[in-house]
Amino acid sequence: MSSPSPTELDLPIGDLDAEIEGPWVVIVWNDPVNLMSYVTFVLQKLFGYSEEKATQLMLDVHHKGRAVVSSGSREKAELDVFRLHEHGLWATMQQD
Repeated sequence: MSSPSPTELDLPIGDLDAEIEGPWVVIVWNDPVNLMSYVTFVLQKLFGYSEEKATQLMLDVHHKGRAVVSSGSREKAELDVFRLHEHGLWATMQQD
């Protein structure tokens, strides 16, 4: 009886290259549900922004329809989007 030989696996190069390239950004989108004060509160709570910075981002969401609220690795962006969704905000992520 022979022992199994080790198997080599080829990792998908494309996925690794995508994660190494530039940072990912998290975008909060305007919605007809949440109050501006609530959006400001959530941005302060989740990202530690000052009231002034959170208010500016909220106004960008309100007037421009969206604002970039964080950036970083893909994993961090996924977590930030998840946390924003938990708080009822519309958010997506994209590679910058």
